Amino acid sequence: MEIYNEIIAARQRLQGVVEETPCTQNLNLSEVYGARIFLKREDLQLVRSYKIRGAYNKISTLNDESKQQGIVCASAGNHAQGVAYSCHLLNIKGTIFMPATTPMQKVRQVELFGKSNIEIILQGDTFDDAYKKAMEYCQENNNVFVHPFDDPMVIAGQGTVALEVIEQIKEKIDYLFVPIGGGGLSAGMISVFSKLSPETIVVGVEPEGAPSMKTSLENGRNTELEQIDKFVDGAAVKRVGDLNFKICKEFLKIVQLVPEGKACSTILKLYNEEAMVVEPAGALSIAALDFFKEQIKGKTVVCVVSGSNNDITRTEEIKERSLFYEGLKHYFLIQFPQRPGALKDFVTQVLGENDDITYFQFSKKNNRESGPAVVGVELKNRDDLKTMTDNLNRLHFQFEYLNDNPALFTQLIG
Repeated sequence: MEIYNEIIAARQRLQGVVEETPCTQNLNLSEVYGARIFLKREDLQLVRSYKIRGAYNKISTLNDESKQQGIVCASAGNHAQGVAYSCHLLNIKGTIFMPATTPMQKVRQVELFGKSNIEIILQGDTFDDAYKKAMEYCQENNNVFVHPFDDPMVIAGQGTVALEVIEQIKEKIDYLFVPIGGGGLSAGMISVFSKLSPETIVVGVEPEGAPSMKTSLENGRNTELEQIDKFVDGAAVKRVGDLNFKICKEFLKIVQLVPEGKACSTILKLYNEEAMVVEPAGALSIAALDFFKEQIKGKTVVCVVSGSNNDITRTEEIKERSLFYEGLKHYFLIQFPQRPGALKDFVTQVLGENDDITYFQFSKKNNRESGPAVVGVELKNRDDLKTMTDNLNRLHFQFEYLNDNPALFTQLIG
């Protein structure tokens, strides 16, 4: 199957269904990087992500028998919303399996878009649990499973983003930054750029804690990761799609990993400076620019902002991860001498005047000499950490730095 031809056909099917999202120059980013930085705003879709493109394209091409039987999907996020809305538009029945741990905000969004056309089944603790049950349900009821990324018609729908970008940017595009989860968006977009703009350097962007595409490309085969950091939930998968990998293996030459904390810093920066609300996966392409500062100077660059389905309950975690990454938030296990004035010495002689204690948990033991306290400190400047640890050593405080000890950190704080 020629994916490019399917992308052209998908464009026609999606007319009047999806928004042709803007691709406009961002003046702040352009000034920072000395380049012409354009943002393709898929976060402005009705379902707040590009996923509607692939879901609708796949479902709309099913035969009448399959449509009457109903479709099934498994998802905890954007794909579920895209499938739900497609079922509502096409007036067919959809059964959506979601993990029981899915925040109710996301469940309600799926209900909102699918209305009476969908049934949501909460199953298991993880996406893998929900996926397994969805596949069993499909076999028992002879339904079509709508995969979130490993399907040619889904890839074709996502590839329509690239057609819009090339039409909207009236000049040579030097760099394209596109986020990678399962690989549907990257496979679709690179299929277009390889034909219509082969001189463009395409950079795939993955979260550092889930480098499934990068690992697979380096190994020369599609490789499933044993463990991943699920924080960037829209792009954290253990294994990319087989067809997606095949396409990216041929055309994608660069995959950049972005630390989760860097993505968090980008989320906060976009909110504070641009009034943009993006999800962690939606921030990846912009976060990757810092790793290409020199290469993109004077160039025309497009970053795909893939989605904005961010749960407000995650804000504190996003801030915490950002501060960790920026070197501004630090946790210590400190043995405080059991004498009057020990805490005062810590505050006045260890901390700087701009340092702030954000966490303090003291546990007095029977030991007369010292008692442990877990202390969290937020700094104004990352270089102040050395001054603080020097002061701790000078005053003979026994301490353990917890940021570099995730197991102990989780036990004491997490």
